[in-house]
Amino acid sequence: MILTSKPNLAAPLSDSDLNDVVVHTDAHDADEAFDGDELFDDLAPIHLELAPDACGHRLDKVISKLVPQYSRSRLQLWLEAGFVTVDGKVAKRNMTAYGDEKIVILPQSAPEDEAFKPEAMELNIVHEDEHIIVINKPAGLVVHPGPGNWSGTLLNGLLHHCPQLAGVPRAGIVHRLDKDTSGLMVVGKTLASQTDLVRQLQARTVKREYFALVWGTPKVAGTIDASIARHPRDRVKMAVSENFTAKPAITHYELIGSGELDRRPVSLMQCRLETGRTHQIRVHMQHLGFALVGDYVYGKPHLVSVFPRQALQARRLGLVHPGTRENCEWLVPLADDFAELIAQAGIPEPELA
Repeated sequence: MILTSKPNLAAPLSDSDLNDVVVHTDAHDADEAFDGDELFDDLAPIHLELAPDACGHRLDKVISKLVPQYSRSRLQLWLEAGFVTVDGKVAKRNMTAYGDEKIVILPQSAPEDEAFKPEAMELNIVHEDEHIIVINKPAGLVVHPGPGNWSGTLLNGLLHHCPQLAGVPRAGIVHRLDKDTSGLMVVGKTLASQTDLVRQLQARTVKREYFALVWGTPKVAGTIDASIARHPRDRVKMAVSENFTAKPAITHYELIGSGELDRRPVSLMQCRLETGRTHQIRVHMQHLGFALVGDYVYGKPHLVSVFPRQALQARRLGLVHPGTRENCEWLVPLADDFAELIAQAGIPEPELA
């Protein structure tokens, strides 16, 4: 497929632009990757002297206005833990200010304070130049820090590999793969490159092809055009929905080969994303009745043990190079565990073409 789009670079990249196109890294990630707190290396005591106009107000509200660099929720935790004193005495929860107190706050580090720091790790880099990095992400690697994964993420590795990414929002990340999905990702090394890539994703001109092994035998080819939203009862999941919050989602699929696992039919599918919603392929294939092998969130519980992760890989990536404006495409072989799985099912591994 040849890409011919020329994304608009006039408008700068915003967080809302990124939120519209990212695919979150695992089932427990929230939509908001940042909690609002800044990162501070200096945890020296903070000394405050309240003014008369603070009289009658709750202490936590007064303090939150005086030290806006920390969130109110964090300040409340420090109050409850005894890290705030009033005139030399440990502050009490929900106490009222009188307007002439001397306050001392002892800031405490939190796990997320380490989230956006460089960490040495081995990265499987398929291509790199002054504008972009293309990475073949292994299964098991979280893309972006979040609750339960504040370190050891791809973002941390990128910051170590390329320190200049500290000056680019989200270290240049423009789209994500679920933790247990392997395959190709692109990262913008400059703000201009990142903006360009986001515009291409929004214009639906980036070519993203995946291989998925599913239970059952779908028809030879088809298109799933079904909007996706957060599941109404299980916040960990996404679901096909007609709710006003649902976002358009389109997946094109083609049957590549069929076989058997655990005496049950399985099919290797090639899926092409037209949009990039959270868990899109997993949700769409489950919606058709063909859940991915190994998918513990959307699959069949009694069949999850066949494979330790969802059998899904981003195999092909095509885009317009942000610097040269050339049409570029990368293709990687199946991950070793995925290749072994389809061999076990009796399905020949497709050629790189």
